[in-house]
Amino acid sequence: MSEPTDASIIDRARAEPELFSIIFDRYFTVIRRYAASRLGPAAADDIAADTFLAAFDQRDRYDLACPDARAWLYGIATNLIGRHRRNEIRLYRALGRSAARDDAGNHADRVADQVTAERLSPDLARGLARLSQGDRDALLLVVCAQFSYTEVARALAIPIGTVSSRVNRARRKLRKTLGPATQEAMNHG
Repeated sequence: MSEPTDASIIDRARAEPELFSIIFDRYFTVIRRYAASRLGPAAADDIAADTFLAAFDQRDRYDLACPDARAWLYGIATNLIGRHRRNEIRLYRALGRSAARDDAGNHADRVADQVTAERLSPDLARGLARLSQGDRDALLLVVCAQFSYTEVARALAIPIGTVSSRVNRARRKLRKTLGPATQEAMNHG
């Protein structure tokens, strides 16, 4: 027997609100991890909780043609993070001023590992702080949430071409900040 889709659960939760807890159980951990990667662990619980509160309140407007609610939830979380943008920028700037870490391993692995707020290199943190909110949101959904461009487009409610432009622009700006050794790593993120 197959597991019910997110859309079918949300549809049923319109009349039986307690069923929305299934969506919460399925996605809370990943939404919290995404919020922590953007704002740090202190704000992650609040952002994750606010994401599910907003989703619960908006369940009547959910597009039932989308069987998977993941992009919808990440979109809500990204919008909430945008409201905390000053905190995110402040975090990236503070990390950018910190002493550089001495990491072992290859550069591509370090770049992938560093895109969490707790572990950002100072250079990467400075680069992320300099990106526009739209470019940063698109890039971090690709890198942190491992979204396809189609999923990013759905999450941010923007055309896929805009996603491509934003991610490419963000990568180009980060390459300038981080130097040529990062180019290969950023192409694989």
